[in-house]
Amino acid sequence: MNLTHRRGRDGLFFETMARKSNVTQATGQITQIWRFPIQSMGGERVAQAEITTAGLVGDRALALLDVETGKVASAKSVRLFPDLMACHARFEKEPARGEVLDGALPNVEITLPNGRTVDSLSAGANASLSAFFGRELRLISGAPDDFVVDQYHPDLPNLNPAGNRDVVVPQPLGSSLFRALGQEPPLGPHSLQDLFPLSVITSGTLSALRSAVQGSSITAERFRMNLLVEETAQGLPENQWVGRTGALGEAVIAFAMPAPRCVMTTRPTAGLSEDTRVLRAISETNRLDLLGIGAFPCAGIYAVAVQAGTIRQGDSLQLRG
Repeated sequence: MNLTHRRGRDGLFFETMARKSNVTQATGQITQIWRFPIQSMGGERVAQAEITTAGLVGDRALALLDVETGKVASAKSVRLFPDLMACHARFEKEPARGEVLDGALPNVEITLPNGRTVDSLSAGANASLSAFFGRELRLISGAPDDFVVDQYHPDLPNLNPAGNRDVVVPQPLGSSLFRALGQEPPLGPHSLQDLFPLSVITSGTLSALRSAVQGSSITAERFRMNLLVEETAQGLPENQWVGRTGALGEAVIAFAMPAPRCVMTTRPTAGLSEDTRVLRAISETNRLDLLGIGAFPCAGIYAVAVQAGTIRQGDSLQLRG
């Protein structure tokens, strides 16, 4: 993975340096677009979205900060926040790019698992969320300088190079992780994204995992990616996209790295039940070396935008390079 960076209006972003080629390959069609207004909560499926160098406008725009620990609340921390993914967040009106840049987001309606709703802009939002989770929390619109979550590693083999099993470890995310690795981050310094601004998964990968986990509910919702691409290739086609670019709608994106998976793929969300077989199957099917650290179970691919623009459900993906 050979990355270079430049600075634009939305901050630092990366452009994958793929081999120049005029070859264009029609790969598939965008069948689902997902935006997650609040980190680790359930999101909303939208018909169209604007892609910028910071990702989908409004995606992972907010998060909850645990006041006691100073860490960002995450569904990766299944013991402290077992119900976080069961919460659902949606914007009351479409967020505009300028609003996101200025931190003036429209209201996000949060539906808790007990059916109660909380408005992100209400004066009592932090108190209501703190009461529900039993911890003092506050909504934030930018990652702290030290973006760290508590990540639970299930008691399964081959999930990470360190061999962590049935243990909680502090995990840097966002630009904090890349700084710790001595690499240039593909995100702005206060982005609440885990690793990269955009994420894509294909129907081929979902189909392969369904075959590997008979009887499990393998849907796009379980993987929390921004885009689902329907295509005819079998197996795990995204593995072959690293270093290539893709035109979709008005935007062009560069595919940067396979997406490592964690305990969140096993958690109940959007009507899906808990199922540890999903992560086990990913580990047995597709372990890949990432960032020179070691092998991780992967499903889907991360990307960055090299040309901003609007994308719509039904747009085709044209691979280049």
